[in-house]
Amino acid sequence: MEACRDAFWPRLLAYLDTAQASNRGPYRHFIAMPFDPPCFMPEFFFDPDVLSIVRGLMDDRVVADQWGCDVPLRGSEYQGLHVDYQRPLFPEVPDLALPAYAVVVSFGLVRIAREHGPIEIAPGTQRMTRIDALRAVQAGEIGVQALPLEIGDVLIRHPWALHRGTPNTTDTARALVTIRYVRSWYADASRDVEDLPRATWESLTPEQQSVMRFPIRK
Repeated sequence: MEACRDAFWPRLLAYLDTAQASNRGPYRHFIAMPFDPPCFMPEFFFDPDVLSIVRGLMDDRVVADQWGCDVPLRGSEYQGLHVDYQRPLFPEVPDLALPAYAVVVSFGLVRIAREHGPIEIAPGTQRMTRIDALRAVQAGEIGVQALPLEIGDVLIRHPWALHRGTPNTTDTARALVTIRYVRSWYADASRDVEDLPRATWESLTPEQQSVMRFPIRK
């Protein structure tokens, strides 16, 4: 984790120094993570315990298709409650209850205490219609829970549970990296990803390659 952070931090600071427009709200950024070691390590994607949980929630043929970092800075605000990947699988039946076909796995490159702006989640709302979930949260029937993370903690969540980012009141960029796993038949291009270097791809075992769905750098 330390090696990943040390390698990624100059890249993150260079990105922020270019005065890129915030793309997730005021002073809040999403940045595609690189696949160059040590920013990328197989342990991040192929941890047997994490994959066991992810496959148990979906199936054995899951693939990883997103690798990015959410970074709120000092000055960031509370986001509105929302879900990720808001386009329904079947637009004609947007509230159709379906088994999970995407799961998000996140961990911090820094310790994320309350003052760093941890994610807040309204538990159980992934099983409700969007309207009912928002009403229940606004009425106080379901509370939102902040999820601080220590280094080494892993957050596994359903992307359709209502959640929001909270303000980072420190001078430390709150770097939360995320891998999205999906069922093998599902695909969308909702977030930018970097190319996977061919040398990194060829360093993976055939079984590991079968889990990775990313463009390979020529």
